[in-house]
This record gives sequence, structure tokens and C-alpha cells, in this order.
Amino acid sequence: MIARVLSVARIHAVSWPLLFAWPLGVLTAAFAIPWVIFALVDTEDRNMTGSVYSILGIALAFYLVAMTQSLPFALGLGVTRRDYFLATLLVALTQIVGFGVLLWGLSAAEQATDGWGVNMVMFGIPAEFTDNRLVQLGTFLAVLALIAAAGLLMGAIQQRWRVTGLYTLGAVVLVLGGLAAILVTWQRWWPEVGHWFTDSPRAVPMVLVPAVLAAVCLGGAWTLVRRATA
Repeated sequence: MIARVLSVARIHAVSWPLLFAWPLGVLTAAFAIPWVIFALVDTEDRNMTGSVYSILGIALAFYLVAMTQSLPFALGLGVTRRDYFLATLLVALTQIVGFGVLLWGLSAAEQATDGWGVNMVMFGIPAEFTDNRLVQLGTFLAVLALIAAAGLLMGAIQQRWRVTGLYTLGAVVLVLGGLAAILVTWQRWWPEVGHWFTDSPRAVPMVLVPAVLAAVCLGGAWTLVRRATA
């Protein structure tokens, strides 16, 4: 089975630019632009930027393509849904670990160079919430895993119900999120919500929550893939 999964994983080789090259290119541009701006401003204040997360959109796009284009192609070649899904998870694991460790290393370099010499905080955002290096690494891995799983789920929904499915998903998320916000505001629970985030061990909201959400998305994606048509 391992040999079959590895063989099927080669289907994704044609998408290597979207898997690795484009995220690296976007990450480079996302770093260079704010660095130049902060260098020109020349301020002693710490300069926060969330541009590191620009790579998440590129990663999401790959997994959407994996479900909407590569899956039908693989099924047409006689590949089973199980082998294809496992192969895609293997590719996802490679990307998640690769970029997770890369971002973790860049975060350490950023702290060692005083924000790349311009007091910039781009890769070290998890370090703003915890000094635990393992939790910081876990945060990068968990967030990347959540994006990959969400992309697979959205792609599976698109493959199963086309655009109507994605619109329905968006509407459901919007309505449920809105109702939750209304309920919390009505009951004045926002302080308790804030206290939960601040009082819980950092690994819970930063690693465990996105990891659990990723597992839920993967379960949903697999359920839909089993019923997907070519």
C-alpha cells in the first residue's frame, strides 16, 4: 500500500510550483515590501506585519485544485479514492513540515537580528504570545495543517456540489458565526471569552484548537471524497 500511495503522490508533482515555488515567492515578496518600508521609516518602535500569512492563500489554492482537478484525473486513471486521499495527505504533510520548520527558523533569525535590523515582527508573531519555542513551532504546524484541511474540505464540497456547495458553506459559516457573536454579546460573555484565551495554557488556543479544527475538516473531506464522482 505504501508503494501505491507514493506512486499516486507523484500526480501532484506537476503542481510543484503551486506547492512550493509560489509560496516561497509570495513569502519573499511579503517580506521584502514591509522591510523596505520600515527601513525607510527608520523608527525605534516595533513594526508588526502579518504579511507572513500571505502564503496561506497559496497553500489553500493547491488543495482546492487537488480536489477539483487532480482527483477526477486520478480516478480516471483507476486510482482508488483511498489511495489518492492518503497520497494527498502525504504531500500535505511534506509541505506543512517544510514550511512550518522554515517559518520557525525565520522567527528565530528575526529575534536574533532585532527584527532584521528594522524592528520588524513578521515571522515571530507566535513569539508575541509565548516564549516556548516548541509551542511556536506547533502553532505554525497547526495553522498550516488547518489551511490544508480546509482547502481539501472546500475542494471536496466543490467537487460534490459545485459552486452551490461553496456558497452554502459560506452562508452557513456566516450565519453561525453571526449568531454566535450575537449570543456572546447578548449574554455579555466577551470578558469570559478573553479570559479563556489568556488563562488557558498557550498550547491550547495556539496549537490544540487549530489542530482539532484541522482534524474535523479532514474527516469531512474524506467523507465527501468517498462519494465524489469523477
